[in-house]
Amino acid sequence: MSAPHLPKVAGIDSAVTAVPHTAAPTPARTTPAPAAAAVPGPSTVIQDRLAGMVSDLTTLHELTECLARARDLDSSLHEFLRAGAVLVGARRGLVVLEPSDGLGPTTTIGLGLGRADLGHIETVPRTATSYGRILDGLPDARGGSDVLPEPDAAPGSGGYGTPVDPRHREVAARLGYAASYALPLTAEATGRLGAAVWLYDEQAEPSERQRDLAGLYVRHAAEHLARMLEVERSRSRLATVAEELLPSRLPRIPGVRLAARHHTGPRGGGDWYDALPLPEGALGLAVGSVTGAGPSAVAAMGRLRASLRAYAVMEGEDPVAVLSDLELLLRLTEPARCATALFAYCEPPGSARAGGQGRKILLAGAGHAPPLLIGEHRTEYVETTLSAPLGMLSCWEAPSVEIEPAPGETVLLYTDGLLRRTGDPMDRAFARLHAAAAGVPRGIRDDPAAICDHILRAVLPADDPAVATLGAAPATTASAASATPAAFATAAPCAAEDEVEDIVLLAARFD
Repeated sequence: MSAPHLPKVAGIDSAVTAVPHTAAPTPARTTPAPAAAAVPGPSTVIQDRLAGMVSDLTTLHELTECLARARDLDSSLHEFLRAGAVLVGARRGLVVLEPSDGLGPTTTIGLGLGRADLGHIETVPRTATSYGRILDGLPDARGGSDVLPEPDAAPGSGGYGTPVDPRHREVAARLGYAASYALPLTAEATGRLGAAVWLYDEQAEPSERQRDLAGLYVRHAAEHLARMLEVERSRSRLATVAEELLPSRLPRIPGVRLAARHHTGPRGGGDWYDALPLPEGALGLAVGSVTGAGPSAVAAMGRLRASLRAYAVMEGEDPVAVLSDLELLLRLTEPARCATALFAYCEPPGSARAGGQGRKILLAGAGHAPPLLIGEHRTEYVETTLSAPLGMLSCWEAPSVEIEPAPGETVLLYTDGLLRRTGDPMDRAFARLHAAAAGVPRGIRDDPAAICDHILRAVLPADDPAVATLGAAPATTASAASATPAAFATAAPCAAEDEVEDIVLLAARFD
């Protein structure tokens, strides 16, 4: 009986010499011969090859597991580039995502290369590089090794079929690389996604075993990246729809400066805001959140916001009536869904109810977080009456409250996504928000947009996507005592990554 046939694994020749299982005859005892150099027997060769196979499979398993844990396209591209560098023995590289269907997104990510380095590489004509020919879809573009010959080498030497482009040689000398190894990124369902290239500091290239391992990994990674690409496109489309359902611009109201920030979570949620001019120079402010996530929540958010605008125009001076009408509509049309909402009616200065003096605000909330009043002499939550969310009770009604912001003070409305994305229990999240508002630098207190950005940086973790879009280091905030509204001092840990909620901030500064 011959030895079992070993499976074929990347970089390992499974063909081995058959080893007979019949025991060899025992030789007669003789005088020991002089010691000779040990020659590996067939069993040793098999063990070495099996050990190599196990090592290769373990490496691929660990790298693919790390890639599977990446939850979005950007982190997947970074992990893919890092793992590929390990497999081919390179220190630097870059991956260019450029789907052949032209639907995007397109991006370039570097490993060990700064933004300026990537800019230099992009100045090289694409036809002068192997990964550029892959991206252009040229017939001879299969990737592989490119070794840049010395300047005095004969044309066509060093792995190139044509002389090296002068610009390519100049960039390579500037960045200090002498060879590269490129592979296409191609998925079965989507076709060409882009290309990856790893750079060597010396004139080197991966071994046959490294090529086989890298090829296996890249084929698996391309399918994962194709899935992440589709997820990214779906999120982008959903975020676009959500943004289109929100105000395209904020109204200009004398004596009031407005600013808003809206960040959609990965799955798309139902948080919304609105600011609309009302009859007799009044202003309506609203924020709310619809339960659920995804396209259905976004659609429900659009219907709810449109309905509230209509009720606000008809009876905005009575915020309780506005929310009561909204609750009735929600209960009749979408009985399986509930929502939180807060509506504020801002009376113009000099009105009869305002006593002919400053601006007053009447507001009512339905299960929503209380507004925050930010000023030079006070920073405090507006204590609204405790009320259930819309759709939770057979009949909703709660009394309104009245506040009068002083000139120069800002009223901040927000959704609870801001609090939940801190990762803290609710009482600590409220305290953190209060501390951030109390620590707003004096120089930006007149700018509601700068106040919103400061609060996002100070309240959210540094790696939160909403902070990353601001592009600046977190601001320093002054410490403040806990100021958690009693009705909301409950523990609520941050949601998982796939359940990250929307964030809405709406700031109104009164002159």
